[in-house]
Amino acid sequence: MNAPAPPRFQPLYQQIREAILHALQAGEWPPGGLIPSETELAQRFGVSQGTVRKAVEVLTAEGLLVRRQGKGTYVVSHDESQAQFRFLRLRPDEGPAVQPVSRMIHCRRVRAPADVQRALSLQGSDTVLYIQRVLVFGEDPVILDDIWLAGEEFRRLTPQRLAHQSSRLYSMFETELGTKMLHARERIRAVAATAEQAGLLAIEPGQPLLLVERVTTTFHGRPVELRRGLCRTTHHHYANEL
Repeated sequence: MNAPAPPRFQPLYQQIREAILHALQAGEWPPGGLIPSETELAQRFGVSQGTVRKAVEVLTAEGLLVRRQGKGTYVVSHDESQAQFRFLRLRPDEGPAVQPVSRMIHCRRVRAPADVQRALSLQGSDTVLYIQRVLVFGEDPVILDDIWLAGEEFRRLTPQRLAHQSSRLYSMFETELGTKMLHARERIRAVAATAEQAGLLAIEPGQPLLLVERVTTTFHGRPVELRRGLCRTTHHHYANEL
């Protein structure tokens, strides 16, 4: 019989990061809210201010907190200007990035297909909320989204509620459901548009599209969303900074 793995050593600042993360998950400090000062957090956790500062720096680098000069450190919200395009990486070839308008096509609860089960670590009997929509930039339909949402929190969403929602789903998930989309893993490939996809994106069948498949996670790496976006790149491109 194999011996159990030894406990993994975790630096103190990482332990404080985990403690702050638990507080964020519990909603102790809401999105957009001010967190306690480094001195207060040091007293709360019984560590040095330098240890707290390092933990906060890590969370800031991870995009969960934001420092504001002379004001303090705040919980990042999807309503923040710097966060609005964090996951939407498609940019116009010319001019500034703008928020698209969402046109809902389908919204219903379904049993998770096998590939969705694997991506979201679900059981065979689990259901998900399936959304299909088109994102319109100006007058042009540019992205065809297929979205699968897992988790108890999404059971409260209804087609009626989502029908009046703009493109900023993550902001609504955060403010109304308390679900914060934190991290994403993406895969990108080129595909040819089917006749149905071409009709929804106002292009010719067979035209090349950029398929962006994303698995989004919330606290502690819990996957809650699988999204497949088919993108027209006639006047847009995928932008990233490494």
